[in-house]
Amino acid sequence: MPSLTYIKGLPTPESELNALGFSQMEMFLTAFAPIFRLAVIETVAQLLNCAKFNKSKWNSHLQTAYSINKRHANGVIAYAKGKVDSEAEHRSLHIKTLTGKAKSIELWLGKVEKKLKAANKFYSKKNWRNSKTGCGFPLSCSLKYRETNWQNLHFQIHHKKRKLFLVQNKLATLKVEPIKVFVPRDQVFLVGSKDETLGNGIAQWNGSILKVRVPACLEASFGKSVSAEIGDFNRNINRLPTPAAKTWHLFKKDNSWKVAVSFTPIPVKPQSMDRSYGCIGIDLNPGSIGWAYVDADGNLKTKGQLPLQMGLPNGAQQAQIVDVCLQLAVLAITFQCPIVCEELDFSDKKQRLGEAGRKYSRMLSSWAYNEFYKQLNSILGNRGIELIAVNPAFTSIIGLFKYLKMYGLASDEAAALAIARRGMRLSEKLPDSITAYVEVNSNKHVWTQWAELNRKTKQSRISES
Repeated sequence: MPSLTYIKGLPTPESELNALGFSQMEMFLTAFAPIFRLAVIETVAQLLNCAKFNKSKWNSHLQTAYSINKRHANGVIAYAKGKVDSEAEHRSLHIKTLTGKAKSIELWLGKVEKKLKAANKFYSKKNWRNSKTGCGFPLSCSLKYRETNWQNLHFQIHHKKRKLFLVQNKLATLKVEPIKVFVPRDQVFLVGSKDETLGNGIAQWNGSILKVRVPACLEASFGKSVSAEIGDFNRNINRLPTPAAKTWHLFKKDNSWKVAVSFTPIPVKPQSMDRSYGCIGIDLNPGSIGWAYVDADGNLKTKGQLPLQMGLPNGAQQAQIVDVCLQLAVLAITFQCPIVCEELDFSDKKQRLGEAGRKYSRMLSSWAYNEFYKQLNSILGNRGIELIAVNPAFTSIIGLFKYLKMYGLASDEAAALAIARRGMRLSEKLPDSITAYVEVNSNKHVWTQWAELNRKTKQSRISES
């Protein structure tokens, strides 16, 4: 089960403030944070440069070098390892994205150069005016910009090649350049354990007071331990366990110290039945979210749309996403069923933004898809509602050709119906009225038929335009 993190500001009651206006906990954290950072920097260097990291020996080294005990050293190693692993994953994703961009540019260049070559070959013929097929890329001129479409395309090819050169150079550098890890200041990480009292050996919280053991290097100034009354973490649905492991992260932000606790949450009572009894499918679009509730027989019972406004500031957009997710949670609780969404990987789509057109690029970049699914997963998980992710292949065209006219739905509602049925593991055959236009092979998977229909639909759209 994934961990949760609760964060709050470190309270500074008047009774804990000294003559300088700081609490004893703040004074301790300010003194310990530079020591912790130096230990993390040395550990990061060891992790990056050492082929085989011996945690036990390095823990002993940290205890001797910085006069901290074993549990403080465990926090240093855990924090440093998390930083290194995060940077390594980021580097891998960066390389993957740049590789995808380079491949996308190469494909685009291959297509347009082939198009220009075919057009040149067409116009080189003496009787091209009498051709029955016509030119795939006919020459035209813009009176506004005073250039031909061929000149414009040559200009685009020139800049695409420049972009490809830069991407390939950056890729070559990233593959050989050592990983760099930034270690921020004013951070203290105290790793927990389920075998320790109150879930942590050096930071013990009884529900109100947090008591932190002071390392040996600072005992002369602060004594054996420092305490602060931080209170409880107020949540509408509090999943913080009492006897389990708790890892504390104390950090400074906006000139004030914050307290964060990470833990394995208490399981909540399930409120959704098995998917075989029915599902709610959702289809996310920049302007709205279409949803459809399907019963145990796979039939549509009810549907709707949740409007979404684009172009909002970050705070307003975040509030809108949370509000929509709460509405979906109410629907799931009402029907006592799981919610089915598309398993979308937007990293692949973002690799092709440069060749996908301005409108599509703006739509994908401006709307917080990842944030929506992150909030939806969190809100549904806190309420015991199952979230099922399915392959999004052909859901839109299935909804368009099979359910849009049958039930009189909007396009996003029809796609949501197809997604819900896929979440229930129901098959989608082509309607009999369409099989005449698509070659049907019973030996192949039904998706091959939908793929063929999708291809023919795109061809007809191109020919009409």
